[in-house]
Amino acid sequence: MLRALAVDDERPSLEELLYLLNADPRIGSAEGAGDATEALRRINRALESGPDGPDAIDVVFLDIQMPGLDGLDLARLLTGFARPPLVVFVTAHEDFAVQAFDLKAVDYVLKPVRKERLAEAVRRASAQRGTTPQGPAPRIPVHEPDPDHIAVELGGVTRFVAVDDITHVEAQGDYARLHTDRGSHLVRIPLSTLEERWRSRGFVRIHRRHLVALRHIGELRLDAGTVSVLVGSEELQVSRRHARELRDMLMRRTTG
Repeated sequence: MLRALAVDDERPSLEELLYLLNADPRIGSAEGAGDATEALRRINRALESGPDGPDAIDVVFLDIQMPGLDGLDLARLLTGFARPPLVVFVTAHEDFAVQAFDLKAVDYVLKPVRKERLAEAVRRASAQRGTTPQGPAPRIPVHEPDPDHIAVELGGVTRFVAVDDITHVEAQGDYARLHTDRGSHLVRIPLSTLEERWRSRGFVRIHRRHLVALRHIGELRLDAGTVSVLVGSEELQVSRRHARELRDMLMRRTTG
């Protein structure tokens, strides 16, 4: 069973997180820390006591924005430890996901925390630690994929974005940022996966970092040997590798 440390400077958020963790049968113990400095002291004490010691910590559930030492700072410090605990970020801000996974975070959970979403993070941590759940694990609902929509998580709420509303997709590490006329959403899906999934829906790769919906391309621009496309108000560069294929596709689309 996992031994957890929850870190959050907001007392109500910390208490709610501890309540949910202690209700999970895969968590053997869960303690709280009110800031990253206190958490670092506890982690150092845990490492001194050894993996089977009374203060041992398997996983840290870590807020990001805290006064003084923040969650990302603490995670960076832990990467220098010989046997650091696993890290799950729990935050109200989606903008740090790429940095979090660059630091080898197990998961990135958005506030307000939902029981089912936290249970998935615990499952991932348990799998990495190789622990065996004691008793039945919380049941996580599974939904069949909807080809016309993609699920995104914002503020702990799952929403469904219509694929036809997506103008282009930008690679951000193991994540992809979906752009629409009303904003953007970060999803934990590689760009290559979305390219394969949405090829039949008119999405085309124009660059190693960008996938674009042909129907949302307003202009194709040529300037001194460089090629770019206008998608809404944003101009995106087209790599030489993809330029000819893109021109051919746009020509077939306009003449077909």
